[in-house]
Amino acid sequence: MHRSPALLAALAASAFALVANGCGGASDSKAATPAGATSGGGSLSLVAYSTPQVVYDELIPAFGATAAGRGVAVKTSFGASGDQSRAVDAGQKADVVSFSIEPDMTRLQDAGVVSDFRTISTSQVAFIVRKGNPKKIRGWDDLLANGVEVVTPNPFTSGAAKWNLLGAYAHGGLPYTEKLLTEHVKVQDKSGREALQTFTAGTGDVLLSYAYEGVTAQKKGADVDVVIPDDTLRIDILIARTKDAGPEADAFIDYATGPAGQKFFAGWGYDPPAGPRKPAPKLRTIEDLGGWKKLNADLFDPETGSIAKIEEAAGVSTAK
Repeated sequence: MHRSPALLAALAASAFALVANGCGGASDSKAATPAGATSGGGSLSLVAYSTPQVVYDELIPAFGATAAGRGVAVKTSFGASGDQSRAVDAGQKADVVSFSIEPDMTRLQDAGVVSDFRTISTSQVAFIVRKGNPKKIRGWDDLLANGVEVVTPNPFTSGAAKWNLLGAYAHGGLPYTEKLLTEHVKVQDKSGREALQTFTAGTGDVLLSYAYEGVTAQKKGADVDVVIPDDTLRIDILIARTKDAGPEADAFIDYATGPAGQKFFAGWGYDPPAGPRKPAPKLRTIEDLGGWKKLNADLFDPETGSIAKIEEAAGVSTAK
């Protein structure tokens, strides 16, 4: 059957959209009650950053099949980490919260919403490239080669973006980071998941992201490869119960951080809380760079941060 070029282009765009949507994105809240569950088992609200939605879509029904989770209705909300944290701080209902960076959790700690938190998974800042890596991107310096276009989210809404830029900063300091942002980054979406959608739809040569996002994209049918540079940054993902949450929240976190729940995270490329299973040869931690409190103030403060000034000069919104 003959198909016009316009029709073929439309079909291709639809295919990319299916891949991206299958990977998830900023999501409206939804209720998830396991099949066969009995009502009256309580309920909980999970508010989380966008990328692990695919994990929770599998983990929540499995939790519902356990003695502790039977009959528990789980309502979820996924979006950019900073947006989600600020929403809970402003009053959005949450029993369990999971964010991609510590400042989004300490915001709620300072507000008295959570008392403490723990690591639920880890990863590494990685490069997601086109299948076969046609631009031969292996290390950070390759991102600055002529003609290389980089996709990374906006660090003032996305936790993933802060990890990405801190990986760049750890490699080459502020001069490298400025050159990367001003000469090679053309698109800065609101969240890590939206950035993945942009990349799989055909924009850019490389996406800066969590290593597990590449696994997610591959499992959803995208023709991409994952490159972990020799020097990169360890990523720690956090989870906590809110102070007003019931026992269902504790049961859910225990399940998610335990062996059964961790199998779902591992299936989507996430590493265990103890650290990456295959760490980069030169893997730095956030503490190696001075800690989140110092870095967030020095680099990302909208008024005085060095990276904030670079972004503002480039016309990128630094509004939270």
